[in-house]
Amino acid sequence: MKTQISQLIKNASMLSVIILICIGFPNATLAVPVYPKTIQPDTLTYVQYKGSVMDQVSRTTLSFVTLQLNGTNIATITNSEGEFSLKVPKAVTDGKVTVSYLGYKNKVMNLTEFKQERTRIELELLVVTLNEISVFPKDPELLIRAVMNKKGDNYFNDQMLMSAFYRETIKKRRTYVSLSEAVIQIHKQPYMSSRFDAAQLYKARKSTDYTKIDTLTFKLQGGPYTTLYLDIMKNPEMVFTEDMIGNYEFNIENITKINDKLIYVLGFKQRSHITEPLYYGKLYIDTESLAITSATFNLNVENKGLASDMFIKKKPVGAKVYPIVAAYHVDFREKDGRWYFGYARGQITFKVDWNKKLFNTIYESTIEMAVTDWEKTTDKPVKMSERMKPTVVMTDEISGFADREFWGEYNVIEPEKPIESAIKKIQKKLEKAKME
Repeated sequence: MKTQISQLIKNASMLSVIILICIGFPNATLAVPVYPKTIQPDTLTYVQYKGSVMDQVSRTTLSFVTLQLNGTNIATITNSEGEFSLKVPKAVTDGKVTVSYLGYKNKVMNLTEFKQERTRIELELLVVTLNEISVFPKDPELLIRAVMNKKGDNYFNDQMLMSAFYRETIKKRRTYVSLSEAVIQIHKQPYMSSRFDAAQLYKARKSTDYTKIDTLTFKLQGGPYTTLYLDIMKNPEMVFTEDMIGNYEFNIENITKINDKLIYVLGFKQRSHITEPLYYGKLYIDTESLAITSATFNLNVENKGLASDMFIKKKPVGAKVYPIVAAYHVDFREKDGRWYFGYARGQITFKVDWNKKLFNTIYESTIEMAVTDWEKTTDKPVKMSERMKPTVVMTDEISGFADREFWGEYNVIEPEKPIESAIKKIQKKLEKAKME
């Protein structure tokens, strides 16, 4: 039992955004763009629509809502402020878009209803009545075991090429000190395969203001791979395997709906006698297929020493560094009765206590990746020399910002207001430097 938990902690450290903290400043290198088969330089004409998604009654904005262009694999996600940016080829501007969010009714809209700026979409809250529920499982532990056993039936067993947008940020208190963004190609392996997913870098940009990080260089290691590890159906060992299920307590907390499907809300937490850091959270399970459609979970960071060991690879002398929040979210999407990885987000908040300083410092790192398009493929796995390394540090791999049309036709997650302000400041500095 002890060995199993130790292995789980080792796996969790891969999922938990490995952090490097050291004194000094890095030497950034510029990556040479690779143009994979499904991602080519911007040549297509596209139309961009922007707006926000909100609750119909309260008018509060809704985070991480999926907008998918019907009949295609093109999709995007709203940011934490409920704002979205959707780019579609000009040839399909008469199509339809499905807007879906857990606990709300799907909304299907014509593209003609979208505006290039300030499109407002309102979603209606879903109410689930008890007479809709035909089967209510009595044993939640048997439910999660059934979920794991049906993975081969519920998730894609084809190799896929995915285009994805990736973003990572670091904040010191409320100020952004580092921002990296990238368009990534994912070589997604079948869910029943033991082969690991691979990632290739296509486009990327970054900015880091080390003057705001005191004497620390704060780096995130793992980059896009960390979000791929959050695909808990491809990598169940990151949270719990079938052998580890006994270390958790499960409880069916609620019934809700997504995409007109009834969903079990299965809560889980580590058993009280286990002291090592494990996870607690909620799994959203389709009542018919028993597929996990979404998951939200946190790492138990009460044991500061063990939690710190999971995250911190290096730290300066005289500093105590430990996580105070480690929160994760993953969404899956469905096509033709099979589910696949669609979106993942991780947020880690750290406290740094210096021996000779009166006040501590709070840092918050966030990573997120959204799949924006995909296709099945029979191509051979990408060469090792063309892959990003699982130990990649994005801020060392890329350099500088580009013009406003940098992303071209590729769908990206609309930046939040503070990030948007930081980007504008960076662009103004670049423009000023060009004029001088």
